[in-house]
Amino acid sequence: MDRPNYITPAGYAALRSEYDQLFATERPALVETIAWAAGNGDRSENGDYIYGRKRLREIDRRLGFLSRRMKAAKVVDPAQAPDRTRVYFGACVTIADEDDNHRHLTLVGDDEADAGKGLIGWNAPLARALRGATVGDLRRVTLPVGEKEYELIEITYPAA
Repeated sequence: MDRPNYITPAGYAALRSEYDQLFATERPALVETIAWAAGNGDRSENGDYIYGRKRLREIDRRLGFLSRRMKAAKVVDPAQAPDRTRVYFGACVTIADEDDNHRHLTLVGDDEADAGKGLIGWNAPLARALRGATVGDLRRVTLPVGEKEYELIEITYPAA
């Protein structure tokens, strides 16, 4: 990994929760089902066995991915931001485009990004453009639909 995997404490807890749920609940139940299906005889046409093995591979891949992401994670608490006048990781910002359409966004780790909820990944083009900005700054962003210019209206951080 060439850049740090910044993540909020809540995002890390969500990754950990998914890992624990897969490892402690789903995987053991699936192994039990596969063992039962294998004991039924012919495995070539045994749907429970075939599906179970496929699902087990998916779970193992996801567990490996989550393990690597958690190992590389650098948990950053946005409430501890030393300079609250600039946009840094975890900032909640309000921006306005050329048509005066306002958007409220929170800069979070790439693993917890959800554009529909206003959570944009730290390495997204818009987040990269906003890094270090102060209220009133204009930032030009190249998006898939073309270039857009945004004005930073407000910056807030979670309370400590």
